[in-house]
Order: sequence, then structure tokens, then C-alpha cells
Amino acid sequence: MIEFQNEFTWGKAVSTNSIQEFHEKFEKSLDGAKKELGKKYPIIVNGKEIYSDENFTVNSPANTQIKIAEFPKSSISDTNNAISSAKNAFEEWSGMPFQKRIKSFRDCADYFSSKKFFLASIMTFENGKNRIEAMGDVDEAIDFMRFYAYQMEKNDGFCKQTYHPSPNEKTQVIMKPYGVWGIISPFNFPSAIAIGMSTGALITGNTVVLKPASDTPLSSFYFAKYLFSKIPAGAINFVTGSGSIVGKTLIESQSVDGIAFTGSREVGLRGFQEFTKTTTKPFISEMGGKNPTIVTKNADLEKAVNGVMNAAFGYGGQKCSACSRVYVQNEIADKFIEKLVEKTKEIKIGMPWEKDVFLGPIINSDAKSKFEDASKIAKTDGHILTGGSLIKTDLFENGYFVQPTIVEKLPEGHKLMKEELFLPFLCVQRYENFDDAIKLANKSEYGLTAGIFSEDKNQLEEFFSKIHSGVVYANRSASATTAALVSSQPFVGWKNSGTTGKGAGGENYLQQFLRTQTQTHCD
Repeated sequence: MIEFQNEFTWGKAVSTNSIQEFHEKFEKSLDGAKKELGKKYPIIVNGKEIYSDENFTVNSPANTQIKIAEFPKSSISDTNNAISSAKNAFEEWSGMPFQKRIKSFRDCADYFSSKKFFLASIMTFENGKNRIEAMGDVDEAIDFMRFYAYQMEKNDGFCKQTYHPSPNEKTQVIMKPYGVWGIISPFNFPSAIAIGMSTGALITGNTVVLKPASDTPLSSFYFAKYLFSKIPAGAINFVTGSGSIVGKTLIESQSVDGIAFTGSREVGLRGFQEFTKTTTKPFISEMGGKNPTIVTKNADLEKAVNGVMNAAFGYGGQKCSACSRVYVQNEIADKFIEKLVEKTKEIKIGMPWEKDVFLGPIINSDAKSKFEDASKIAKTDGHILTGGSLIKTDLFENGYFVQPTIVEKLPEGHKLMKEELFLPFLCVQRYENFDDAIKLANKSEYGLTAGIFSEDKNQLEEFFSKIHSGVVYANRSASATTAALVSSQPFVGWKNSGTTGKGAGGENYLQQFLRTQTQTHCD
């Protein structure tokens, strides 16, 4: 059995003092990525690449004059053809020995590993992640493929002999795939989440129709492009277009047996209700968060400031795990806030593919409008400590750049403290007693990630015991609430942050794509 190891490219570069080599490789890969920009791409249905005259254009959020790609505006008919193709391919793909299926994904992971600097470079242009975040995204996709292959092998394809007291009955439990899965993925992790969900469905023997986010279809296209010719025709289908057409068709189709979705609570809950309104079918959904961090008077302030800043403003807060609420104890609140504001003002904002840039653009014009609206509300109902404005200087005039923003003195229960914004927007509140902080942190419809900074072991134990979130961290200066690692930190949401309570990148994830059959042989 091949043991699992994380790709961990940037972490290895840091630990081996090869950061300069990392940046040299990235700079070289940027030239190759630029040559690929602006091309016309197909959808993939039934083992064929299909081009269209009806296309939409993907532009870089950092500079909308940079054309990333053209992809087809798929129709209802295109989507139904993809579903039919997946249905027709199911028997052959699911009937294949699991060892052959996992080889396809290990080969794909190796291919991605060999191309990771190129793939990360493409992503910096496509969705505006800085080079370290983009590499982390590609690494996570590689990790998902390898980890799920490892889990299939470790669990012998999820077939297990069971004991029966009668010598005449031989029993076993085997888990089998459902059929066709619709995979609906978001813009913020266009490689990791799209590929992770697709791999979970495919490696367990299901077939797939993958719909990427329209802002970021190129990153997951490379996955479908590599895989479709190496597995049975129709086992993976790649269909681009609007959620109102492609996504809606997948969710309403009677021929789709399961949905894996990552996106907003509103879209996720609506999709779940529609998909299951006439029958029981699996709907795996991760639906965001409003993630808190508690800073106590016993905290190491340097750790706390770094951890909160990284978690709140990494990739512009456009992570479902981003820290968007901070509760800081009164005794140290002024000092903490002063340091946090100072650190935030030092953030290097720029073109995400450039070295040492921390913060690139937000994703699109809708996000920019949402930022403007939130800033207006914050100025009226609270006090903005830093940020709150668009960045319109010459360098940034063609992109969606905004200032990282910190606001305090909002009324308790204010909408900015409750609603997920998906922006570089952090709300700070003060508290008196530690018990109050945990209650405030838990006072949310979401329960995805949470963090704490305290050197008091009793407080840490109480936090872990009482916090209502699926992924929790203590004293993590690298990031208070983000950057979970496949295998080590399965990514799971509680409450309205998820539907299943089983985390991506964890040992229970694959079982969601399977159903149990108990088999008995009698002599």
C-alpha cells in the first residue's frame, strides 16, 4: 500500500531554505501560463471535446483587460447529454476493480505535481490568488487525489467480511456507488474543491458531471482534460455555463443520483430542498461560515495579531473558513486592535502573480458592489478603523481591488456580524468574561471554523469543549481559522455550514458517495 504524504510545496520550501528556488520556478512558469491565456476551450461530454460558437469570456479579476479563456455557454440540452453520458458509463466504470480506478487518480496527481507551478500560475491570473495561496490550492487538489486513493486501498474498496454465529452463513458488508453525481464547485478553490469533490465521487465508482464556477473554469478543465481520455467515455463530463441553466438542470434531473456542492448557504439550502423534494438522495454540501476568533487577556498578542490578520485577509477573505469576527477581552482590546490595524495597513496589495504580494483582487463586480454596500453600513452603524474604500489608482484601475477593512462598535446582532460577506472585512467586538466570548462565538447559524488565542490551558480545554464549529484551532499564528491540511485537518461544517458532518480530506468522506449492501451466502 502506498502511504499518503502531503504535497506541501511552500511548507517544504520554507523548511529546506529553498524559498528563492520556489520563486525562480514560479517566475519561469508565469511565461508559460501567459502563452495559454485567451484561448477557446470546449466542454467535455461522452469522451469528446465539444466547442461552441456561443461562449462566455473569463477575464482576470486583477486586470479585466487580461482575457483568461472562452468557454461554452452550455444549454439544458448539453447538460442533459452529459447526464445521459454519465448514466451510460456507470456500469463499466463502477464495475472496474477499484485498484484500476485509484491508479487513474494517482497518475493524475503525479501529472499535476509535475505541472504544479504552471497550474498555480494560471490560477493567479484566473481568480487572483497570490502565488503561495495558488500553490496551496493546487497542492490540495493533489492531496485529495492521493489521499482518497490511499483510503480506497486502505479500506479494501470498502468491502469487509463480518462475523456470523452460524457456520452455514458467510456474511460481508460492501459499499457500492449510487450512480451519477453532479459536482457544483466554487470560484475560490477552483482546483482543490472541484477536483476533491469530483475525485470523491469518481474514485468510489460513481460517474460525474462537473460544473465549475463561471468565474474560474480553467483550473478544473486541466483535470477533466487529463482524465477523460484515460477512463471510460462519459465517466467524467465537464460542462460550463450559468448556475441558472447547468446547475439548475443537474439539481432538477431525475437521472442524477447525488449532488456535491460548495457555495453559499442560500444556494445550498435551496438546492438541497429541490433535489430531495420527491425522493431521498444524497446531497453533500459545504455552505460557508461566519468564523470567530477569541482573543483573551492571556494571549500572546503577536501570535494573535498575525493569526487573525492572515485568516481575515488571506485571499481577500474569500474563503468559507476566513475569520470575519473577532472577540477580544477588554483588558487587552486597545493594544490588540492597535497592533492589528497597524499590521493590516502594512499588507502589500498588488498583482497576485508578483512576488511578495499578499492581497490581490476580489473576484468580480458583484463582490465589489457588496463591499461598497458593507462599507456604507459599517460607516453608519459602527466605526471603521482602517479600510472601507475601493482602490482606484492607476495600477489597480482595471481590477477589483479593495482595502482590507476592520470595523468595531457595531450593535450586538448587527447584520455585518451575522451574514457571510466573503470579503476582506473583519468585525471586532469586545467582551468582559471568557464565558461570554464563547457564547458570542457560538451565536451564529454557521459552524465551520473557529480560533482562540490564550496561554491558559484551562481556557483552551473549555474552548474545545464548548465551541460549535467543525474545524477549530488554538494559538495558530499562521492563520487563526484557515488553511486546513488534507488528512491532518478534515474540513467539516456544523449547523448551516454543511449537511453531513463528515469532512473533506478525512477518512469518512468517501463513504458519503457510497451506500451499504449486506451480503449473505448460505451453504
